[in-house]
Amino acid sequence: MSADVLSVIPTDPYWQPLRAAADHAAATVADMVPGLPGTEVEIDVTWHAQLTAVDCGENLETRIGCPLCGSSIDTEWWGDLLEAHCEDGFPNLAVQAPCCGVETSLDLLDYDWPCGFARFEIAIWDPERIWFSAEELAAIATALGHPVRQIRAHI
Repeated sequence: MSADVLSVIPTDPYWQPLRAAADHAAATVADMVPGLPGTEVEIDVTWHAQLTAVDCGENLETRIGCPLCGSSIDTEWWGDLLEAHCEDGFPNLAVQAPCCGVETSLDLLDYDWPCGFARFEIAIWDPERIWFSAEELAAIATALGHPVRQIRAHI
């Protein structure tokens, strides 16, 4: 069975909030995604020990672009990289671009659907909405105490 997950992560992949700020942000998110009548939306708040990929799943359809040479990067390369780090996370985001061989950072690649990396994540399962608005993201950021971005996955 497939699912949609709307995740909110800090803009700084290494940043983690204190528990009180995370709880406040999760409560803010819960107010924004009440779910269907008679149902409750599942919200997971996670502190990751290592940098973890927060990818868009099957939404990544066509392209990852290299920020250095502009070439397309094979999505199979991306899938292999995720698989290699699915259990233990990423020690850092440094990577050699497979297209031009230049060192870059995984969070600088141009994903055709947003992808990111984080040590903290608020994930909303089947949120019954596509995206948060800019105003809603600002409210979540205020509650969390750090700027945030969103990733929508179809898994």
